[in-house]
Amino acid sequence: MDYIRLADILFPDVTASPEDMEKMFPERSLPEGACVTRIGPSPTGFVHLGNLYNALIGERIAHQSGGVFYLRIEDTDNKREVEGAVETVINAMNYFGVHFDEGAVSDGDNGNYGPYRQRQRKDIYHVFAKHLVQRGLAYPCFLTAEEIDALREQQTAAKENPGIYGKYAKYRETSIEEVQQLLDSGKEWVLRYRGTETDEYISVNDAIRGKVEMPRNNMDFVLLKSDGIPTYHFAHVVDDHLMRSTHVIRGEEWLSSLSMHVELFNALGWQQPIYCHTATLMKIDEETGGKRKLSKRKDPELALSYYQQEGISPDAIWEFLLTILNSNYEEWRLADQESDYRDFPYSLSKMSISGALVDLDKLRDISKNVIGRMPAETIYKEWLNWCDEYSKDFAELIRKYPERTVAALNVGRMAAKPRKDLETWKQACDFMSFYYDETFKISDEMPAECDEASRKQFFAEYLASYDHSDDSAAWFDKVKALTEKLGFAVKPKDFKKNPDQFKGSIVHITNMLRIALTGHANAPDIHEVSHVLGEDIVRARLAKWC
Repeated sequence: MDYIRLADILFPDVTASPEDMEKMFPERSLPEGACVTRIGPSPTGFVHLGNLYNALIGERIAHQSGGVFYLRIEDTDNKREVEGAVETVINAMNYFGVHFDEGAVSDGDNGNYGPYRQRQRKDIYHVFAKHLVQRGLAYPCFLTAEEIDALREQQTAAKENPGIYGKYAKYRETSIEEVQQLLDSGKEWVLRYRGTETDEYISVNDAIRGKVEMPRNNMDFVLLKSDGIPTYHFAHVVDDHLMRSTHVIRGEEWLSSLSMHVELFNALGWQQPIYCHTATLMKIDEETGGKRKLSKRKDPELALSYYQQEGISPDAIWEFLLTILNSNYEEWRLADQESDYRDFPYSLSKMSISGALVDLDKLRDISKNVIGRMPAETIYKEWLNWCDEYSKDFAELIRKYPERTVAALNVGRMAAKPRKDLETWKQACDFMSFYYDETFKISDEMPAECDEASRKQFFAEYLASYDHSDDSAAWFDKVKALTEKLGFAVKPKDFKKNPDQFKGSIVHITNMLRIALTGHANAPDIHEVSHVLGEDIVRARLAKWC
């Protein structure tokens, strides 16, 4: 077989050589040990937590080593492409604080190793496709979809591995003359890699999983589809070589294809990057109590848009994912509560190979701690930014009362055990609503121990003696005096011991006052809240109960 002639027939317009491509995309000038990583999402319009999970790994190992982190759009499957999906990916990563050094941007490319959209790199792939044909390592295959389906049925019935290989590779040895006739007749073709029938095993040192062993590839897998666009298998090998990726971070579902990728790197004479196959994102199934893979159909939390709409701080997402990514992150955070999470020395060797558990309750606890460490001014700014996008009415409200809002955000933060009431920006709109008359409402019922007569007497006398300038101690002395006067126990334990001697305890009195002021029995310190609301609002709200 004259493979040179076959290559010229298949790729008559390709004049560049692999050496030309090497010159066009030279080795990067980076410090020793610097890592070059990327994420390669498909533009389907659905950006999921796994994209962010892998992006954090790539970003950390690249930037901690003084390397490069880039965005490549893997759009070889145009049937699944959604208009505007590239912008969706870029905006989502930007929202969550993942920043690329180079790669695809909304209006083109940023960097010297582009194009960073695979469909725009067709000519580059064809250079290497022609090179493989010239060496007898690839051939045109004219099998139709119907013929392939029939072969699979035959293989299944015979309990053989499904696929195109060996005796099932009908067009492996087709003559040049017959190839030309098929091309002239307009017959569609794909380019297949010529696999090797062997029982040989290969091993790959995965940076997360250690030594991974598998049978060497023997399949005649597709390199170029009938439209000339490459499959993922071919495209990522060419791109990661020419873009000089040092690490390929992707989900463990790609392990089954790894032998094909190793085969291509070896066939092309390139050093393969370090593969890092991450664990599948899991959750506890509410029905079975067991772990299962997060599902796009069942689990809204798989979509990154869920976290944006809920208003979970990107910083909280980072900290949560770092607890999943490295087993020692929580220990580091406990020992160093003031440092930025980016100061954490992330390591691939600390990653688990079992399913990564996504626990939303844990995320919300982390979020409380993250917001609890923020200055009130930062909370105001980030909350307002979220409200501008997802709750415009509330954005107008907190923009109308900036001083009161910042003061409200500071309530309870100076105590020995600071309150951590806020967990998401969405929840903040509900929790903070009592600070504004426009959204104030009574949500909880008054304590049953405080009958109407007691309520009216308490609020009337409370307002009569109320002095807005009283400090906390003086204010509480007045509350205790009123409690005793109304027949309630000043000490809760006295009511517990002798319930028949009292109407209730000071707990019921303060809960009644808290509900009248905030609408909730569980709310911050009444004295602090009163001073945030101001005397006029306090008097107006309490007067309604007299």
